[in-house]
Amino acid sequence: MPGFLVHVGASATCPHAGQVTFTTTNTRVLVSGQPAITVADLFTILGCPFQAGTKPQPCVTGRWLVPATRVLINGQPAIVQISTGLCQSAEQIPQGPPTVIATQTRVSGI
Repeated sequence: MPGFLVHVGASATCPHAGQVTFTTTNTRVLVSGQPAITVADLFTILGCPFQAGTKPQPCVTGRWLVPATRVLINGQPAIVQISTGLCQSAEQIPQGPPTVIATQTRVSGI
């Protein structure tokens, strides 16, 4: 399924409503004037309130698992709005997928 390419200014949350911040090493491919995200890029999460029992286990970082299959950026698969990722705690415990809420709506890929 096609989806819109995700860029560093996209809005996303972890499964517990923490704010996702995208960073990238890509400086060559821009969508809506901002660098596009690739599968090689990690993301950080701030403000996740999740805890297991009484122990805080907030999502702090994440990585992409299933990127676009036909669109490459500098040799790396691009991330589209429907790509699957995984949020993780500081102890690398899987917490669930992030949700991309808003991104640019002009460039799509598969």
